[in-house]
Amino acid sequence: MDRFLLMTCFARAVETGSFSAAARDIGIGQPNVSRYVAALEDHLQTRLLNRSTRKLVLTPEGERYYTEVRRILDAVAESETSLRENVKPSGLLRVACPTALSHMYVMPLVPSFLQLYPAMDLDLQIGDRFVNLLDEGAELAIRIGHLENSALRARRIGSFRRVCAASKEYLAKRGIPRIPGDLVNHDCVVYTLLASGATWRFKDAEIPVSGRIRVNSPEASRASVCAGLGIGQGPEWLFEDGLKSGRLQIVLSEFSPPPVPMQIVYVANRLVPKRAVVFMDFITEAFSKIPQLNT
Repeated sequence: MDRFLLMTCFARAVETGSFSAAARDIGIGQPNVSRYVAALEDHLQTRLLNRSTRKLVLTPEGERYYTEVRRILDAVAESETSLRENVKPSGLLRVACPTALSHMYVMPLVPSFLQLYPAMDLDLQIGDRFVNLLDEGAELAIRIGHLENSALRARRIGSFRRVCAASKEYLAKRGIPRIPGDLVNHDCVVYTLLASGATWRFKDAEIPVSGRIRVNSPEASRASVCAGLGIGQGPEWLFEDGLKSGRLQIVLSEFSPPPVPMQIVYVANRLVPKRAVVFMDFITEAFSKIPQLNT
């Protein structure tokens, strides 16, 4: 039996959530999709999907296999596309994006991007969990900070200033820190997914911090700072509304570290599909026009 057809049926069943939807997408009967996925499981001698009357759920083996199948199907599609002239970008593009950056800057750009490329679909995997492009399904990831993995290539899309901010109410009660070392006497809002942990980096120092609240999202960090729970550190644009309203104040600005780079990364030894290239081009151009992302 055509192995490529079996893999296509399996992948579309996963992506659409049902055999019937996959059948409509591929253009074959629903019983055939179910039979082909079962044939694939027989060939592999492992269950890939748990079926119920309501939904399909990937098994752990199915999750791993889907990632590999998706790579194969995407590579075949892109190889065929590259041989055709003047073919517009098409297909599904998966992009992992940090939460705060996505909500503030990426999502507002999505309507224009999809209008520009009507044959494309976007799967934005928004979250602050580290997504391993070598093992997971995303083709691109927007990363904040310096690239360390030599298996990845990066395209710089901007940079920003990392600052310390606090509410004026908090500073009136606790005083204004004059040097980074003063933070040991302050409550700091600890963002637990920061690469450096509970250590804040400054121009010439790294300072361990602590406080009464720890959060795992930038938005929660900003909300905690606005609520007067302590001093927070993060991108200046994260605190922009509070700074403009006068509710928040930047402290220790003369000790701020160098600007933090932002990059789109992709796996170095894989074929980069045209849909990924046009997305990188679009985001790079759009971000270049945003002052807060070009410090």
